[in-house]
Amino acid sequence: MILNFIKDIHSRQTWVAYTATRLLNAPFWILHVLLPFILTKDLHATPWQIACLVSLRPVISLLSWYWSTPIQRRRDRLLSNIVVANILGHLPFLFVPLISDVWFFIFASAIYTLFNRGVNPAWMEILKINVPEESRRTLFALGSSVYHVGGGLLAILTGWLLDDYLQAWRWLFPLTALLALSASFVQWKLPIKQEMQAEEKISSPFSFTKPWKDAWQLMKQRPDFLHFQIGFMLGGGGLMLWQPALPQFFFTVLKLNYTELSLAMTLCKSIGYTLALPLWTRAMSRLNIFIFSAAVTAIAALFPFSLMAAEWHLVWLYVAYILYGIMQAGSEMSWNLSGPIFSKQEDSSIYSGVNVMTIGLRGCLAPTLGGLLCQWTNVSVVLVLGGILCLLATWQMGLNRQKEKVPSFLS
Repeated sequence: MILNFIKDIHSRQTWVAYTATRLLNAPFWILHVLLPFILTKDLHATPWQIACLVSLRPVISLLSWYWSTPIQRRRDRLLSNIVVANILGHLPFLFVPLISDVWFFIFASAIYTLFNRGVNPAWMEILKINVPEESRRTLFALGSSVYHVGGGLLAILTGWLLDDYLQAWRWLFPLTALLALSASFVQWKLPIKQEMQAEEKISSPFSFTKPWKDAWQLMKQRPDFLHFQIGFMLGGGGLMLWQPALPQFFFTVLKLNYTELSLAMTLCKSIGYTLALPLWTRAMSRLNIFIFSAAVTAIAALFPFSLMAAEWHLVWLYVAYILYGIMQAGSEMSWNLSGPIFSKQEDSSIYSGVNVMTIGLRGCLAPTLGGLLCQWTNVSVVLVLGGILCLLATWQMGLNRQKEKVPSFLS
């Protein structure tokens, strides 16, 4: 049995809840990944609307940062933070059969992204509380691999339904949203170690500026974490820069259908993700996080060049997304676990919250710049520039390779 290695009951129940949440969300995740292409093909969304959709997803992370703020030093709020976010994030998609306005879908996607990103600090803090450090990476990797394998297998069925049934997404969105909502029952029953809850409950009035001040203080006191964020800002900026160019590249240049898109963006990506995850898990236990992240961004730099090669043969499209899956497996592990890694024994939620915040900051710039560059130049230029940013991230991470310092922010 896959759970035999987890001897601690809290670790086992945490793995079940985390994996069930991701697995039940996998069918919805496939449709959400394809949303820019659905809007372009079936609802004739304009390039400006697609640029807004792509830009809002990361920008909204700035607001999701505030969703995670109330859990700092309040572990009694962790479960409610996750459950309420799961409900609110999927709720708008229940109304998809009734609405055809492109801006509604942009709004619904922004709401989902807000809560999907906002719960990450709560999940990482629960993993830190319930799971011993030596098992944490393995548990995270198993939960993620189940999610991507399930999504990859469903990709073929999803692509076929979208191609063969007119606007099948109108009923697939509410059905998959209901399936994702069912995870709330599993989440609410997740126990948290009682001895870790014996802490002073600190409540403070809402402050718009407090998270920014806390983040600024953290960056000043932890230059190693600051250098890590700069590297991730460059690499993530490269990934976001080329996002507005992809619908145009896929439909205008490569002339793909939904089945081909699903095979590439979910199945091939899931294959790369699943095959690479055990290797990344072992690497993270042996490598400094800066070296680990440098390898991630170096692989990301290969993606746009493989994608452009698909103009000569479509097999390169699938190669590109296998590489993307390999990169994403390492990126998710580095991004999600960097909070517990840098925080050591302190509260990791503020570190994870800064990760969420920086996604929003680069989302304010990179997708908009990518959309403008598509208008001023062409898709290939945008792809190449994104690859260059990823290479700069690799250089930045390698330049700052060092051992993480002892946390002092909350001491």
